[in-house]
Amino acid sequence: MKKDRLLWDADGWDVNPSHLWAEEKYSLLYNYIEMFSTAMAGKWDKRVYVDLYSGPGCTRVSETGKWLKGSPLLALSVKKPFDKYIFCEKDAKMIRALRERVAEHFSHLDVEFVNGDCNHTVPEILDAVPKYSSSQKVLTFCFVDPFSLDLKFQTIQRLSSLFVDFLVLLALDMDGRRNLSNYVRPHSHKIDEFLGMSDWREQWKSFSMTDNNFQRFLAAEFEKQMISLGYRKHGKGNTRHISTPDHNLPLYHLAFFSRHRLGYTFWDECLRYSSDQQAFDF
Repeated sequence: MKKDRLLWDADGWDVNPSHLWAEEKYSLLYNYIEMFSTAMAGKWDKRVYVDLYSGPGCTRVSETGKWLKGSPLLALSVKKPFDKYIFCEKDAKMIRALRERVAEHFSHLDVEFVNGDCNHTVPEILDAVPKYSSSQKVLTFCFVDPFSLDLKFQTIQRLSSLFVDFLVLLALDMDGRRNLSNYVRPHSHKIDEFLGMSDWREQWKSFSMTDNNFQRFLAAEFEKQMISLGYRKHGKGNTRHISTPDHNLPLYHLAFFSRHRLGYTFWDECLRYSSDQQAFDF
């Protein structure tokens, strides 16, 4: 008897633990890439999905025990699959689990795996993306979902050489707010690397005179850095603040960046119509 493919705990491979608020993140991601992959099919020769912190492919919600597809399996499940998938993960056990799940459920798709810290494997990731040419138009979507502020802006900057849209989780509350006292010290380079700027302390000193919210400062500076790469500023801002379901505890920001207004049309639709993950089941 063929086992239920949704019983991820029974497949024997590693999973990531998560919490209730992960459902909102995955809902927004799935709705966006569903629209993106469908609308761009036939308009670009190659549509590429890149996931810099892919994990094992599925996650378990601690509060409910519910099993969810993680970002890689969601991307692989869209109605019009991307022409190429690139999954980067530094944990060898996690990427092995992802390989096994992809082999079992999506062996018909073009998938490449990169084992390593995305901040160090950018050349390998760029090499895996099909080359843009006059006869081959390539459009990339990149999802960036770190657990902390370990993402280096230089990584985003190097990937921005592609025709690429980004959806980035900014761990501004989970990491930035909690560790402010450490990060402002001169010996700490975490925020320097995250923002790609060494003078941020002077900027923060000025900002905090009227607004002492460090998370808001980081979000604004990250947005400015993305705009410096040619990405558009969207309306009141490019980020959505995610809190716990009771809205009592701020968690992180989801920041979307595109160089084309159509990307923001899709993103606005996602924000209006995001739903739970019931539609994501195989």
